[in-house]
Amino acid sequence: MNIDEIHWTTQASYPVLTILQTLPLVSMVLMLLLRKSRYIVQIGTGLALIGLLIAIDIYRLFDHTKPALQLVEHIQIFGALSWHVGVDGISVLFILLSNTLSLMLVLYSRIRKLNPAGLFLAVLFTIMATIQAMYVTQNLLMFAIMSGIELLLIGYLLHRWASFSDGGLCEKRYFQFMGTGIVLFLAGTLMLGWNYAELHNGFWSFNINDLKSTAVNDNINSIVFFLLFYGLAIRIPLFPMHGWLPLIAEHGTVAVSGVLLLGLKTGVYGLIHFVMPVLPNAILQWQEFIVAFALIGIFYAAILALMQTNLRRLLAFAVISHTSVLVIGLFTLHHAAFQGSMMLSVNFGLATSLLLFMAGLVYHRTHTMQLSRLGGLFDHIPFIGIAFLIAGLSIIGMPGTPGFDAVHLMLEASIVRFGALLTIAAALGNVIAAGFLLYAFQRAFLSPRKNSLPAYKVQKITHTETILAASMIMTLLWAGFHTEPWLDLMENTLKVLESQFVQPGAAHSMLNIEVK
Repeated sequence: MNIDEIHWTTQASYPVLTILQTLPLVSMVLMLLLRKSRYIVQIGTGLALIGLLIAIDIYRLFDHTKPALQLVEHIQIFGALSWHVGVDGISVLFILLSNTLSLMLVLYSRIRKLNPAGLFLAVLFTIMATIQAMYVTQNLLMFAIMSGIELLLIGYLLHRWASFSDGGLCEKRYFQFMGTGIVLFLAGTLMLGWNYAELHNGFWSFNINDLKSTAVNDNINSIVFFLLFYGLAIRIPLFPMHGWLPLIAEHGTVAVSGVLLLGLKTGVYGLIHFVMPVLPNAILQWQEFIVAFALIGIFYAAILALMQTNLRRLLAFAVISHTSVLVIGLFTLHHAAFQGSMMLSVNFGLATSLLLFMAGLVYHRTHTMQLSRLGGLFDHIPFIGIAFLIAGLSIIGMPGTPGFDAVHLMLEASIVRFGALLTIAAALGNVIAAGFLLYAFQRAFLSPRKNSLPAYKVQKITHTETILAASMIMTLLWAGFHTEPWLDLMENTLKVLESQFVQPGAAHSMLNIEVK
């Protein structure tokens, strides 16, 4: 056993990570076998709740004072492909996020009555199995394979349960972009395996520890970085690789595909867990290039958001704009910025999911996402409006939500690394974001509806919808008022990551200015 790894038997009485990954597969089989049961959604809710309890137990078992990989299980499968799983502080955080949103998705499926319920839940649990595998695997090739399976299954969700018919354009764009991303990522993965084999007598390995300890040939260093980075940037999504999202938001499933693609932040996880530790020299070389594009993306997406007439497209551009802020934090390569970026990932995951859920509930009642046809909803469904507002304020860093501390950590580190100009620009982008999210809330919930439009009867909020919205709000606020445990959880993991980068002064950056 590697001295940097702690086997699960030293911490747990059962192979908790194996159970975490197999439970969704068992749930999928049960959903198919019991698909005709009238209690299928209730059974699915119970299984998702068990998954969340296992995730909480992983958090309980994890020793955040140790930087070592923990709860490790390692079995060689075939050649360079291995069953090597374990968790660090970042993995635990993302596992908690994914299982929380999994439970919320099952509740949402009950509200929306996505039929056939058994098939939908079976697909959903299979997707969750791939996501759990991505969060615990220490094998880059396994991460790539699970990513491909996950994206294929989400594509099936778009095909089977899309809200609007657009002649297949939505699915076509999705598979074009995601297919390209997987091909790029897989190519970069194979090049890393080949580089390792060149230095180890032809033996291929995709193990993260092996790859981190092996220098990448200077001739391919930048090529491998951009293959992996662009492969993940499409999924994040980062400007200018975002073209799939507005179309998916407008014509795909109102909430489900968005939560799976945006709320779970698998692209961000792949970047910080695999790409940054393996290719630190390339990160330092191209750091300012990535930050510059992210800065452009903040304003580009924010301006386009203000121009939207469709609520779903507006939310899509909001995600693109705020994701750019998160990426700036990551590429600041400062410990506080890493902390802020990880907290922003969780904050955006929860807040974006809450926005999408509430948009889905609005669509379920009004059958439109056109802002010109909405209005006055706060009089009919005030709690949905409140949840939408809290989610929007959370994205822009409202005190009491995880985004508040996260944004401040990121901006403080950005000043140290890049100086005031870029930091002020990023903060200004956040102010613009506040404008378009509050504009969306005002148009949909507070503005009087046009007299020329036919009156609609808006169904009152149900008990299940209340539970969904209240659970998401309490999770956001609880995480926001108690950020210290999450920062402690990631502390040692991020220290190890930060140690791999040379810390140049702020004056080193071409984006820095001197403030007098």
